[in-house]
Amino acid sequence: MLEKAAATSLNSKLVSGHKHFFAKMVVDAVLSLDPKQGLEMLGSKKVVGGSLQDSMLVEGVAFKKTFSYAGFEQMTKYFKDPKIVLLNVELELKAERDNAEVRVADVAAYQQVVDAEWDIIYDKLAKIVASGANIVLSKLAIGDLATQYFADRGLFCAGRVEDGDLRKVAKATKAQIQTSCNDLNAPGVLGTCGTFEERQVGGERFNFFQGCKGASTCTFILRGGAEQFIEEAERSLHDAIMNTRRLLKNPSIIAGGGAIEMELSAYLREQSRQIYGKQQLLIGAFAKALEVIPRQVAANSGMDPTDVLNKLRMKHAHGEKWYGVDVVENGVCDTMEAFVWEATVMKRNALAAATEAACLILSVDETVRNPASEQPDKGNFPGKGMGGKGRGGGRFGRGRGRGRIMSVASAIPQDVEGYLPFTSIVVMNCEDPLGLRAMRKGRSRRSGGDDFGDADGLSPSAEEGGLGRGRGRRREEVDGGLPSSRWGRQQGRSGAARAP
Repeated sequence: MLEKAAATSLNSKLVSGHKHFFAKMVVDAVLSLDPKQGLEMLGSKKVVGGSLQDSMLVEGVAFKKTFSYAGFEQMTKYFKDPKIVLLNVELELKAERDNAEVRVADVAAYQQVVDAEWDIIYDKLAKIVASGANIVLSKLAIGDLATQYFADRGLFCAGRVEDGDLRKVAKATKAQIQTSCNDLNAPGVLGTCGTFEERQVGGERFNFFQGCKGASTCTFILRGGAEQFIEEAERSLHDAIMNTRRLLKNPSIIAGGGAIEMELSAYLREQSRQIYGKQQLLIGAFAKALEVIPRQVAANSGMDPTDVLNKLRMKHAHGEKWYGVDVVENGVCDTMEAFVWEATVMKRNALAAATEAACLILSVDETVRNPASEQPDKGNFPGKGMGGKGRGGGRFGRGRGRGRIMSVASAIPQDVEGYLPFTSIVVMNCEDPLGLRAMRKGRSRRSGGDDFGDADGLSPSAEEGGLGRGRGRRREEVDGGLPSSRWGRQQGRSGAARAP
């Protein structure tokens, strides 16, 4: 049953052509794990090259060979019942830092400093060998000196092992990660496994730790022609693994393909006829909503949803409760016999979540609208400009002093939709080709030049009486490409001027 359920979850994936091959692999991996353990003990490694059928399941820990120095090929690559030591220690001679300073009196003292460095690393290597370990794994680097030292004594070592792989080996072999080479002979420090072997997989070399008694663990080694294809296969296997684990915890299945939804819909329609009042309409609407699943499945398969639903209603009315959509033969079939299965707990959770979401939406009594939020850009276009400051009796004049003309954009009512057309109209209606006579503001005690002020509209104060005393000043460049011009005292000596 587990293999059939895993094959059902893989049926719609990219690896559907190899669903039976991967279904057996998934079931074996899930059954080998402890039910109380999580998925952290189930790893996967990707190797580009080969076909999907070359993928394998390793009952243990496997990881790629790490960076190695000279002497690595002389090491022993196979052990049976080895002792494993895990370190977080750097076994490498390193050059001193640039700011290191050692003051010596003679050459002999300098030689003592150099010999001390060699004595320290040789002491570490000797303690590791004396512990009786056959395999040395370290999270940090293991240099060429240590590599050759271990190779001469028949040990295997690997440095720069990834933290996740090192922790997985620690759990599987019951070894403890050490930060020092002292006390390696203490009980419980070293771990063990059934067999250790380094093998070639495609273009990569892998280290295999199998027969681990500390904890159940498995590793998938996925093969494929492209990296993207392998990643999709990994996601597909993850879905199958989760489905299988749920079935182990809740061993109950139902037929898929919309069969359970049609059976529930038929049952609710029958029960609604025995209920009086508005509750009958509510139950009928719920029953109709359940038919959306088989309808959508039929539509996605290229079939006529109405024809398929009519056939399903007829089958379920005659007691054929496991009939659902047959996407292979384009019709209806008994999905239980076709091994289209779903976990009961998953379907219960889906129906409960959909019902709660519908009740939450129906519980909303009123929706509050904020009209200001419907125009988010309105705040960037203020409706009024700065009031003009000029000596005059105009409606927009404020205080004494010469006014300052603003651009056309600040003088136009800030209507976003009519902004550009209105600007062009103002420019085209100007009598003066070098300026905007329409924007005159203020009133003066004596006739003469033009007085300009900041505008909130188009020259309303000029219409009210715009005789102004003005002094020549440079006008700002306005929108629309009109050039700047200098207005002198002689500009408006002709008398009163009216806005066009």
